[in-house]
Amino acid sequence: MKNWILFSSLLFILSCHGEKSCTYFTQEKASQSFKNIEDICNRDNGNLWGENLFGPIMFVDRITRRIIANQPDNEGLLKGKDGVYTGLYPKELMVNHGSVTFGGSKYAMVPIPNEEDDYRITTRAIHSLFHSFQKSAGILSASYNTNNMDDKEARLWIKLEWKALRKSLNSEGEERRLAIRDALIFRGSNRELYTKYADNENKFENHEGLATFTYTLLSTNSPEEYKMRLFENLDQIYSMQSYSRSYGFIHGALYASLLFEQGFDFSTIKTNNFDLGNAVRELYNIELPVICRDVAGSLAVNYNIDAINKEEEKRLAEIKGRVHKQISTFTEKPVVFLELESPYFDFEPEDINSLDTLGTLYNSIRVSDNWGKLTVNKGGCLVSNNFKSLRITAKGFKKDKNHVEGEGWILILNNNWELVIVNHNYFISKLMP
Repeated sequence: MKNWILFSSLLFILSCHGEKSCTYFTQEKASQSFKNIEDICNRDNGNLWGENLFGPIMFVDRITRRIIANQPDNEGLLKGKDGVYTGLYPKELMVNHGSVTFGGSKYAMVPIPNEEDDYRITTRAIHSLFHSFQKSAGILSASYNTNNMDDKEARLWIKLEWKALRKSLNSEGEERRLAIRDALIFRGSNRELYTKYADNENKFENHEGLATFTYTLLSTNSPEEYKMRLFENLDQIYSMQSYSRSYGFIHGALYASLLFEQGFDFSTIKTNNFDLGNAVRELYNIELPVICRDVAGSLAVNYNIDAINKEEEKRLAEIKGRVHKQISTFTEKPVVFLELESPYFDFEPEDINSLDTLGTLYNSIRVSDNWGKLTVNKGGCLVSNNFKSLRITAKGFKKDKNHVEGEGWILILNNNWELVIVNHNYFISKLMP
């Protein structure tokens, strides 16, 4: 079994809930958006990353699968009118943020927000354009496992680090340097405890944190507006029940902000596991203790560690209540078990909750794997902590050839795969040739 997993999370600050078609996004609206996005990218014109990020964009409605693109595809699948190209995206394929190939052409795919908001539309597009750039530059890595960030001690350190990073961005001179030092000591303490996750954390912070930094910087018109949007993002993630699929979006952006203010050349980032924290340490000439945890405890008092402890105790109590309430959904027969081989996840990070040792509960999620595509709209999906399997309730189970559905979910099986019954539960199985 492959030991990697691909994530494509929506912009949680900008995400929209509900399953309805985005009727407001007309061809005229799309044309205006394309021009606005191009103007923003041209205004930067490669100053940030050494390359103008603008390119082929494909907006896609998740429900109708309607495509509105700014450039034609090589195979003529899209039909053009007034500089806008329309068509349908195949139902069996995932809709997510990132680079896709359609009709022999590469596009930055952008799920259309349900609610009309120019900032949401713009930032989603630049998010996907940046991932396209990362892919072409060889620094894209959607492969990482940061489940450690849902441990209580990891969350304590990460919250302390965020408080210190916020303080550093709101101060100057020696006060800023001291706040950066504190943040790096909290970061070091976390990594001393979870050493084996450091490379995965770097990848997450580069993959999504640099995306957050880029779209926020390019889409705002002043340092004040940039900081406001950045801290709005931080506040929302801070309050989330699970950090394992969300912390990197803001964490990398905070460190990138400090690098940017010192004139860092982002085009020098050539690997997908570049350590943004270490780059900040070098650029600001910060000296750290040999063992960060030796001094981190005393520094934590300055960042209201007692309040953070109370927040985390409340979270643990809520998790216990959630486990007690929902355990039967995923443990009592019949249940559908799907083994994960090379999965691709698409989800909203604010819809994730920990069920402790049982795994992670995704209230809604889209998963594709070798066996096909699963869409969960309600009722939840429980993914094991080691990402080797997932389970959904078998209530309302119905099967029609390769189309399977249950209460709140739909599964489309690829050819040569089937669901078999074992002890009243359903398991995925590949047909023998």
